[in-house]
Amino acid sequence: MMKKIIAGLLFLSSLLSADFFEKGRSSVGFVAGAGYVNKDSYFIAGLSGDYFILDGLSVGGGYRGWFGVDPTQHQLTLSSNYYYSIDNKYHPYLGVFARETFIDAYDYSSYGGRVGLAITMSRNSYISVGYAYEEYTNCKGVLIECSNSYTEFVFSLSF
Repeated sequence: MMKKIIAGLLFLSSLLSADFFEKGRSSVGFVAGAGYVNKDSYFIAGLSGDYFILDGLSVGGGYRGWFGVDPTQHQLTLSSNYYYSIDNKYHPYLGVFARETFIDAYDYSSYGGRVGLAITMSRNSYISVGYAYEEYTNCKGVLIECSNSYTEFVFSLSF
């Protein structure tokens, strides 16, 4: 019975044929990776969601947790990305974000930008590979570095 339900859901999701990046579409992204703060190495896991308010222009939010080193960090992010379609497979993008990070009793804000390429994997999934730059506010005396840059890999399901 469960196999029939899963097969039915997969079939229905394959009927969605609109471009991922059209107005009114949504996507859910899954994040996994590694990051470094003050020379400590963390495992990062997260979830994000986007809604396309115009063709190619999304707004969204997400959560990321940094695990493996004490203290654990939790991040909430608001973002906006613009995707340009080269063809049905490749979609370069530019984006901006604002983030709030919570570490035990301390929290700080940051903002930044990103650039990358979203690559269609199937009719309802894509992978994004990009580069982000982040600037921390009020970091003097707390963080060793007041900015960070990193590579991003995100797997997204679109509906």
